[in-house]
Amino acid sequence: MRLFLRSICLPACIMLAVIIFPGCSIDQVHSTADHEDFSLNKNNLETYGLAFITPSTVTGQEEDKQTLAFAFANVMQEKRPDIRVVSLPETISAINIANVSEEYKLMYVDYRDTGVFKRDLLKKVGEITGTRYLAQLKLSDFSQDSKARFSLFGLRLLQTKEANIRMFFQIWDSSDGTIAWEGTEEMTYSWDTGSEKPVTFRAIVEKTAQNLISRLP
Repeated sequence: MRLFLRSICLPACIMLAVIIFPGCSIDQVHSTADHEDFSLNKNNLETYGLAFITPSTVTGQEEDKQTLAFAFANVMQEKRPDIRVVSLPETISAINIANVSEEYKLMYVDYRDTGVFKRDLLKKVGEITGTRYLAQLKLSDFSQDSKARFSLFGLRLLQTKEANIRMFFQIWDSSDGTIAWEGTEEMTYSWDTGSEKPVTFRAIVEKTAQNLISRLP
């Protein structure tokens, strides 16, 4: 009898969970954002434009550089249409056309060792892209996780999908080689769902970008 009841209840419970849980998700965002405005005045970005240069990442996340810059540039164009934004592909193309790719590479070698972009190279990149301000992103940490929240007879029916990110966003003034604005954010983005879909890298980057860009003058 017990086996008979289980054989009846198990499919019924699974069907009920399938009906209820896939459509249910609760987004939870925990964010700690901070910024420092050194010399970026109101209307500076609108007047002189902003070009994205190659991001820096922790080891193992090198393949995410393009996605990182792409997502940030898209959010910037959406939230601040008043600013002329030069995307990373446009910046790289302009540098290659100007035949200064080796100098651009050396600029990053120096930055990796010192945290400083040389003034003369920054100025050259600014002139090539036709902008005064250069946006540099640094991905310091990214991780994804999945935890079972509700299970039935060994089946995970409700899970918590989670992603964590820590990022720096700097805007350099190519005219004098200084950091004009700097922002940092640590974010945990999670949701409870019956779906197998994870919290993607691009999704959490876009939310981080929205928070940081909203703090620009």
